[in-house]
Amino acid sequence: MKNSEIIELSQEELTARLKEEKAALNKLKFAHAVSAVENPNVIKAARRNIARIATEVSKRKNEAKSQETASEA
Repeated sequence: MKNSEIIELSQEELTARLKEEKAALNKLKFAHAVSAVENPNVIKAARRNIARIATEVSKRKNEAKSQETASEA
């Protein structure tokens, strides 16, 4: 998933996608522990997607906090 696709998602869609990606990563890890995954780079890509989504979620939370602080002042 590209950053441009992540930015277009709403907050609810981001949290849902984050849960889905984490579940998929756990499945990949278990599959890799039992028997070798065909392409281990998929695990790395999943971790990076999770990081991108989590970064966007935290970025939006920080922007919301800064807007609240600015409106109070």
